[in-house]
Amino acid sequence: MCGRYASSRKPEDLVTIFDVEKWDPTEAIEPDYNVAPTKDVYAVLERPVKDSGDPRPVRQLRTLRWGLVPSWAKSPDTGVKMINARAETVMDKPAYRRAFASRRCLLPADGYFEWITAKGELKLEQEGKKKRPRKQPFFITPRDGSVFAMAGLFEFWRDKTLGDDDPRAWWVTCTVLTTEAESTPLPDGPAYEGGPASLHDIHPRMPLMLPPDRWDTWLDPANADLEELVGLLAPPPAGLLKAYPVSTAVSNVRNSGAELVQEIEAPEEETLF
Repeated sequence: MCGRYASSRKPEDLVTIFDVEKWDPTEAIEPDYNVAPTKDVYAVLERPVKDSGDPRPVRQLRTLRWGLVPSWAKSPDTGVKMINARAETVMDKPAYRRAFASRRCLLPADGYFEWITAKGELKLEQEGKKKRPRKQPFFITPRDGSVFAMAGLFEFWRDKTLGDDDPRAWWVTCTVLTTEAESTPLPDGPAYEGGPASLHDIHPRMPLMLPPDRWDTWLDPANADLEELVGLLAPPPAGLLKAYPVSTAVSNVRNSGAELVQEIEAPEEETLF
């Protein structure tokens, strides 16, 4: 799954990386190394520019709210539960089907966080001796330092309690697509002796990372070729990512500094996996 991620790139850099044609500097957000659900996030998408008179889809960098709210939802509260969508079923689920057809986006990240329970504490939890076992966070990021472009969907929701001229009347929200985590050994090996040997050892799901050669086809809102779109949901080649332990400070959403993605030494012996 993807419940937290880091996003530190400047909008000017994202404009260059993704060949963005339009972005509004008033939508700029600060670098955040601990992006959590319901926060505002950057998204790359293609839509006609509002009130431009030009129907041509334009690639834009926009700020959306993480947690998709379907257009038919009675309340935006559903968004907090819809931060992820499974790539294997996204084209069939009522909440995501329409967005998958024409409202696809990319969510730029540095990498994502995932937590793993220590073997010893997991055993205590299973025996009922510990209800809240300590978990070790890991940061998963491209080995070459490139952008982690997560496949996403976005949707519009109208707050009918507000007037048409109220800027808060329309919500634009998004979700991250996930896929089965890689079970192949990490190219650089475990981060420490006894550590997880693959991404799957950390968590069975991971965000779907789209390589650059898939970006144009994925973002094109006119692309209605279901077979081609489903093909884009295949996991990227194995071996592009690395994983290492980071401070448990990331577990607190109030923390958002760059130190959260710094690698730490091997956890204490009792938390080895």
